[in-house]
Amino acid sequence: MSLARDDVYEVLSNRRRRFVIHYLRGNGARAALGTLAEHVAAWENGIDVASVGSDARKNVYTSLQQFHLPKMEDLNLVDFDRRAGEVTLTDDAADVDVYLEVVEGHDVPWSLYYLGVGGLAATVTLGHALDLPILAGLTDAGCAVFTITAIAALALVHTYYTRKMRLGTDDAPPEIE
Repeated sequence: MSLARDDVYEVLSNRRRRFVIHYLRGNGARAALGTLAEHVAAWENGIDVASVGSDARKNVYTSLQQFHLPKMEDLNLVDFDRRAGEVTLTDDAADVDVYLEVVEGHDVPWSLYYLGVGGLAATVTLGHALDLPILAGLTDAGCAVFTITAIAALALVHTYYTRKMRLGTDDAPPEIE
């Protein structure tokens, strides 16, 4: 099933639903609703799971059970067995990854980094072709190696940060510091 962009944005617009995806990805794709509610409540309140009070747990449990999980199930992101109180992440949940790269605060989007590296490579190549003083000694192969190395280095850094920000890769969701 292919998710409509608006549906994905709606699901990801809610922090509790992002926390559900994060927990299920990081903990075996299946969880009891009570366990899931405890972890979400802990993340929301910035506390350990052991410190979650019954009121906070019940609040999250009820909202997950009555609103968030049915919405996620309608989009086939999770299977929610109400009788057993179990939630399972579906394969379709992987489709939301592309929407999760977020540029926060004063960060620069990755597209601009790639544009910058492309501009730098073009400048070096043009400077070499025009025999500019600093670049005249560069061989054609050296120019190609510079370009390939710059693009590969940026792609490695981008891959590292993208994986670090992916839901389910760390103990706490990426948005919690």
